[in-house]
Amino acid sequence: MVDITKLIEVIVKPMCSHPESIQIKQHESDKFIEFDLKLDPDDVGRIIGRQGRVVQSIRNIVYAAKADYNKRVRLNII
Repeated sequence: MVDITKLIEVIVKPMCSHPESIQIKQHESDKFIEFDLKLDPDDVGRIIGRQGRVVQSIRNIVYAAKADYNKRVRLNII
């Protein structure tokens, strides 16, 4: 089984100027397994990217790696 939390951390950490402030929390709802990514305010713009392109690429990778879950995976940036 793929550890989605570790995958998100490996992708996001090199792009952040404050990697020590990364926090990832997992929780489940009826239809989703949600991962909340909390970052330093200086790094949020880097992760979102222009017109959301960077975060969309990260989400595509995370959603493709969800093979062992019966629920959909959602990545939220807080």
